This record gives sequence, structure tokens and C-alpha cells, in this order.
Amino acid sequence: MRTRTIKAQHPALRDDIGDLITRRPLPSRTLAQVDPFLFLNHHGPQVYGPNNRGLPFGPHPHRGFETVTFILEGSLSHSDTGGHESIIHAGGVQWMTAGSGLVHAELSPEEFKRSGGQMEILQLWVNLPSRLKMTAPRYVGLQRDQIPSIAIDSAVTLNLVSGRWHEHQGAIEPLLDIFMSSLEFAPGGRVSFEVQARRNIFLYLIRGDLRIGESLVPEHHLIEFNNDGERLDLFSPAGGKILFGHAEPLGESVVAHGPFVMNTREEIHQAIQDYQAGRFERTIV
Repeated sequence: MRTRTIKAQHPALRDDIGDLITRRPLPSRTLAQVDPFLFLNHHGPQVYGPNNRGLPFGPHPHRGFETVTFILEGSLSHSDTGGHESIIHAGGVQWMTAGSGLVHAELSPEEFKRSGGQMEILQLWVNLPSRLKMTAPRYVGLQRDQIPSIAIDSAVTLNLVSGRWHEHQGAIEPLLDIFMSSLEFAPGGRVSFEVQARRNIFLYLIRGDLRIGESLVPEHHLIEFNNDGERLDLFSPAGGKILFGHAEPLGESVVAHGPFVMNTREEIHQAIQDYQAGRFERTIV
């Protein structure tokens, strides 16, 4: 079985949003997408004091893709025009299918704004194929204890969000065949994955260190792989945490404009018109 090789390592660039520490490894000047993975924002880690304003993501629209949000520290309140509402705490995940369009808000709960605390969040955007761009919106919010946590050995834990790991099934069944997880490495942790060569791998080092073959991955870097093998060997000498997924590429044109991701510019214009006309519904629940 051939081992995957690294094509490039892409650093996350600082792009703070007000007082919110933000790093963005994708898209970047050197990498537009890892089809079907479009976008990753890494907010924090940082500590909010008491009586803070919380996260700045008030009501805003989306169409044509999915958001997968990992709450590493703190908590996140979600509400949208599809009638979904939740507060997800540290270790939990939100998977939202924007599909044909909705308006949602991602804010800090009132308790967090009163008391403050640690906050760290990752948000990943996953593209939808043209046949599913206008699918009905949906939302799944899961707490830490609802996500399978699999001890691969004494030094590696796999948090299985979607897809299969041997006999284990992920917590969420997405519209596409997507494997999505986070992995926590104690010092000396080692794990191997089998990934079909046609599938694109998404790997981001959240913190710590990671060695892939002979290459040492710096913290806050996204790794771009060649599609030249079926095996991936990961080793963390000092311990760390990664976001790891894989999926078959869609191979479709991508036209993005702010919160809309479609296949053509005409579809973007239609999304803007529909939003302005109130067709995404008006009221945050």
C-alpha cells in the first residue's frame, strides 16, 4: 500500500475580527480549496473576561454549502430561520446544511457573556454538488458525549463526527460521503489511516506538533496532499490536536460571493435577490 506524500504546507494567516483572534488557513494566496472543503476559520484560543460582548456573528445568510463548527472551548448559541436552536458546549459539534438558504446567528450564550471564560472554535465550510445546492436546510447540534470518542491506543483519541472507523459509525450522517473527525495525541501518539487515493484529505494542525513521514508539520498549518497513495501515517512526538477529514472531490466550478457558494455567477445573483426579497425567511427563532 502506497503512502500519501505531502504536496505543500499552508500556514494559517491572522485575520482578526475585532477583538476575536482569527486564523484562516483556507482559502489562502496559495490554495483556493481542498475540494469539497472550501474554508476554515480558527477562532481563538483566547480568554474573555466577565461582562464581555461575546462572538460577533449575528444574523447572516448562507446558501449552497454546509458549515461544520467545532466548539473546542467555551460554548456557542445557534438559531436559524429553519427553526433550529441550541447551545453547544466544549467538545461539541454543529453541522448545518444551508442548502437552498437560511439566515442564522452564532453567538455567545448570555451566561458566557456574563462570566467569561476560555473560547476556541473552528468553522469549516463544505461544498455541496450542484444537485444538492437547493436542498432543504437542516441542522444537527451535538454535545461532546454524543460524539463517539474512540481510544485508538493509550496515546491517540479519535472523535468521530461522520464516516466510519472500523466498526464505529460517526455521530452525524451527512448528505455526502464525508469522513470528519478530530484527533487528540498524547506525546508519542501514532496512528495510521487508509484513504482511497481518489479522495482528498483535509488535515489542519490545531495545536502541538505532528510528523507525517519525514516532514514535521508546524502548528496552525493546513497540509495539502498528493493523491498518490492509500495510507497516511501520523505521529506526534510532543502531543497535539488535529482536524482530519477526507471526501471525494466534486470537480465542479465554484463561484463564491460572501456567504453564498454556487456554480455560476447567475446563481449568485439569484441568491442575493432571494435573500433581499426575504425568501430565506425573516425572523431568527
